[in-house]
Amino acid sequence: MKKSFVVVPAMLCFALSLLSFLPAPACQAMASFPQKNITLDDCFTFFKFYPKTDDNFQYLQDGAHYVEADHDGVLHIREVRNEKSDSTIALELPDEARGFDQFDFSEDGTKLLIRAETEPVYRHSVLANYYLYDFKNKQAEPVFEKGKQQFVTLSPDGAHLAFVFGNNLYVKDLTTKSIIQITRDGAPNNIINGLPDWVYEEEFSPVDGEGMVATRWSPDGTKLAFIRFDETEVPEMPLTWYEGGVYPERSSFKYPKVGEANSVVSVHLYDMTTQEMLGKLMGLEPSDYCPRINWTEDNQLVMTRLNRRQDTLDLLVALPDRSIYVQEDQTNWVPTRLLLEETDPAYVEIESENKLVFLKDKRHFLWMSERDGWQHIYRYNMAPPSVGTGLKPGPIALTKGKFDVTAFYGVDEKNGKFYFQAATPTPLDRQIWEGDLNGGDARLLTPPNGTHDAAFSPTFDYFTHIWSNANTPPVINICDRNDDTIRVLNKNERVRKLRQEYGFAQKEFFQFPLADGTVLNGWMLRPAVLDTLKRYPILFDNYGGPNSQTVQNQYDGYMGSWHQMLVQKGYIVVSVDNRGTGARGRDFRKCTQLQLGKLETEDQIAAARYLGSQPWADPNRIGIWGWSFGGYLSTSCILKGADVFKMAMAVAPVTNWKWYDSAYTERYMHTTADNEKGYENNSPLNFARLLRGDNYLICHGVTDDNVHWQQTVEMINALIKANKQFETYYYPNRNHGIYGENATKHLFTKLTNFVLEKL
Repeated sequence: MKKSFVVVPAMLCFALSLLSFLPAPACQAMASFPQKNITLDDCFTFFKFYPKTDDNFQYLQDGAHYVEADHDGVLHIREVRNEKSDSTIALELPDEARGFDQFDFSEDGTKLLIRAETEPVYRHSVLANYYLYDFKNKQAEPVFEKGKQQFVTLSPDGAHLAFVFGNNLYVKDLTTKSIIQITRDGAPNNIINGLPDWVYEEEFSPVDGEGMVATRWSPDGTKLAFIRFDETEVPEMPLTWYEGGVYPERSSFKYPKVGEANSVVSVHLYDMTTQEMLGKLMGLEPSDYCPRINWTEDNQLVMTRLNRRQDTLDLLVALPDRSIYVQEDQTNWVPTRLLLEETDPAYVEIESENKLVFLKDKRHFLWMSERDGWQHIYRYNMAPPSVGTGLKPGPIALTKGKFDVTAFYGVDEKNGKFYFQAATPTPLDRQIWEGDLNGGDARLLTPPNGTHDAAFSPTFDYFTHIWSNANTPPVINICDRNDDTIRVLNKNERVRKLRQEYGFAQKEFFQFPLADGTVLNGWMLRPAVLDTLKRYPILFDNYGGPNSQTVQNQYDGYMGSWHQMLVQKGYIVVSVDNRGTGARGRDFRKCTQLQLGKLETEDQIAAARYLGSQPWADPNRIGIWGWSFGGYLSTSCILKGADVFKMAMAVAPVTNWKWYDSAYTERYMHTTADNEKGYENNSPLNFARLLRGDNYLICHGVTDDNVHWQQTVEMINALIKANKQFETYYYPNRNHGIYGENATKHLFTKLTNFVLEKL
């Protein structure tokens, strides 16, 4: 791939890039009130500084009303433009359903699907009991009574429910209450119908959704498409559970690592009218991924095919009404035709759920692509011009410029508009824009800097506008198309007052150039008043993984409080987005291809040298910490940058990419057979000998299903072999997040004490 870099234009540089390195009194006013001390309980037990986000909020189909739910099973129906019209509906629910955590209306508004008694499975998936509430008879009935279900979804016509139980797909007729079992071969660690396997859920879940969707209704509700995962050949990963028994419990799940067998996937069609399988779509090879299935507005199924190297993506349209034929194995095969092919020398980006949107005019679709070096929205024709449709050849760019589109909110075809979020006016900000389906100029809806996010009503007349910046908790309003505020939902005044009471430091942004001229962005938190006779220790908080971004002009209500506690104790906390991170175009994001960790480590070391040269910094007291990819990066930095970083803390780190999952790692590194040096040159295991002192802490959850405990054990083995001293904390029965039963506070108590002791 091209290994060129984007230099941030001068117009994008912040004025603070120079001012931030002046003595603090020139940049920050002294607090005029007594400062309260922040405690670990404030941060991780009571979550005192965490802002409200109004999660239990949903627009109704008419676009003029919205509903909020409380924990007592009461729905509050509100009219957007008339606060006096607010009314309530007390749902008559069984006790076990009153603590529901999710609700969805049927399209006609007569039914409500409720999720309760939730048990997490992996990052997105859950087991739960679902109930269907009928507003006409005011009754709630369980969807299924033989056990908890997964992925329960209403058909668009409100006539049926689809759900997964025991890895099999079922459909319930809401009129007759009868249940049809569509598949019968589902079995743990073998076959999954209608749900993603582990690697699909982890690596192909969209950033703008709740998880990868493997079952979809056709718009008219007459057909059901689903993906079948055959995990038979995928190796199993064992987990050990310590729960007080005489012997520990053991479990296992299918986890494909680099170069190992993936699930063999197939896409199937079920006809609700005939209650029969229509067949299996043609076009997928055993090594291919199928990360998305979608329907067009005229009920055509579209399958996304991604090759294993992930540098070629195809959209294939099913043709079930033209030619279904039977092969020798008696399988009904549904032919497909190619709708679009997207290629990239590195990999094709597929993070967004709304990367593909079919228009109601049945002639066009919208597609997000990096074909010009930036993530933009294009309008494509459903049929080639040769068919005689009179359509103009080739895609039309609907967004243009040196910025990335970061979210797509939907299309208002009636008015010829669509709505999206973009990293403008700088990569640190996010603004909401109104685009023109005919290719006209986009209109900026939210001019102020900071991070703007939105949820639009079905008619697009209103949207929930969430805005924050680095030093301001979220403000949540309902606005019209011109961003004029109709209702104020929440200003998070409680958190604003607490920031003042506890003397929170102001987050400052800065930039600095690498040796090749590439400019990196960073933020820092410093004590409100700096002693000019004192030099301060610096702690890097990093992540740095592909397409991530820690340096963004938005409020951090979770980890930010811990940062503020460290500032109160006299530390300067910083974060820097290295090369490979997001919102700065394709070349900046993909320059780390085949050498994951190399440039990222070099950039963090360069940032430490740069900050260590400032007059207020103690260059001998610079530390770094991170979680997951951040733990990998902090480990790499304490070894390869041992002359710069005094200490490092790594939580749940990768220590060799060959032990991570296939879909993520091969996207950036290919396989060990193709790229052996890339793996070995960027594995911290091979540099354990470079550790200085005993200032390295490594922590991990023993039952981490994502980054396995194996990664830390192997790092420990390497350190022991190199006769290097270190500290380790491990957490039995905890996953990648290390939470539950006091684990979070326990972990951050250790992290805090390690900072105080070693830095």
